[in-house]
Amino acid sequence: MHRLEARQFLPISKEKAWEFISNPANLQLITPPEMKFNILAGADKPLYAGQIIHYRVSPLPFYRTSWTTEITQVEPGEYFIDNQLRGPYSLWHHKHFIYETTAGVLMEDVIDYQLPLGLIGRLLNRMFVKKQLRAIFNFRKESLQQRYGTLEGQPASLTFKTL
Repeated sequence: MHRLEARQFLPISKEKAWEFISNPANLQLITPPEMKFNILAGADKPLYAGQIIHYRVSPLPFYRTSWTTEITQVEPGEYFIDNQLRGPYSLWHHKHFIYETTAGVLMEDVIDYQLPLGLIGRLLNRMFVKKQLRAIFNFRKESLQQRYGTLEGQPASLTFKTL
């Protein structure tokens, strides 16, 4: 089992942050274009527990796959959790949090994930998947900074752990 933790400070209100991250259609705006991320269904309503969202994504050149997630928990303005139902991981559990700060918000993502194929999956994580997830979250950080600005002295962080 692996864990990715990403934190980013933004100079916006908690309400504005929630408005952006709770709209499933915005995921396409903060995903690198080379992943050819496309929402197929389920993103046409505001976020709610039980919502099923279907995507197509290209995690590798010349390889496209389907990905289905379920929004399992929502606390409006605070957090939501999604789990992969079908896709490239054997487990994907993604928690999205927003914390108010004196200068804006701290947005935090905690992702627990596991790849299929045992030892081969662990090698793929070390050689490829970790790098790709780092690139995705760096793109996300830059996209959000372009959209909302940055907070001086409040760096973003990205850490990986094996659980």
